[in-house]
Amino acid sequence: MSTKIKLKRIGRKRLGIYRIVIADESTKRDGKVISAIGTYNPTIKPPELNVDKENLKIWLDRGAKPTQPVRKLLKL
Repeated sequence: MSTKIKLKRIGRKRLGIYRIVIADESTKRDGKVISAIGTYNPTIKPPELNVDKENLKIWLDRGAKPTQPVRKLLKL
């Protein structure tokens, strides 16, 4: 099972907020997740990013690969 660090959309129309989650690589964007490690809110100025850095490091050490948008947000 290969895991990815993805963005999962929550919120309502035109006011999207995203959870940063750990999910199986074949899981759809809003599908089943293994763990939630943070949130990203682009609707406010400046955009707000909250990440549990300990949990992120644990999952990166386990081999989870961030998707391109997550890599850009976390500046990895």
